[in-house]
This record gives sequence, C-alpha cells and structure tokens, in this order.
Amino acid sequence: MMVGDLGRDKLVVGKTKKQLCDRFGDLLTLAEVSQYYRDGYNLYWEGRDVLFIRNSPWMIVFDHDKATNLVLMKGY
Repeated sequence: MMVGDLGRDKLVVGKTKKQLCDRFGDLLTLAEVSQYYRDGYNLYWEGRDVLFIRNSPWMIVFDHDKATNLVLMKGY
C-alpha cells in the first residue's frame, strides 16, 4: 500500500529506530534480508546504516539514528 501513498516518506523520515519499530514492528538488518536486497544495497547505499520493514521491499536509511530516506528496493 505504501507504493501508492504520496505521504509515505512522512511515515518514516525524521523518526528514530525505536519510533519506527513501534509503528512497523520488527525491522530487519541487512544480514536478515534476501541477497537481492543486499545486492541493491551494495550498488547504491553501501556503508550506510539501514533497516528493512519486515519482509517488504522497503529499506530505511538512517543518519545518527534518524531516518533520512525511504527506498523501494525493487528493480535493481
């Protein structure tokens, strides 16, 4: 549903990891997601602090524990 939601970034950007866990439940680390998502991460986001919203294609990028970007990891 978030793909079509024009306000989806507002749900994530600026929030802390704790706030996002409270909203979405467990967030997955890079080690916990499929190789497909790890490959996409390595292409464009390597070295960045990221978490994934469960088993979805949504990756959250963090700077100093605050979300700065919501990325749809599809089509890499």
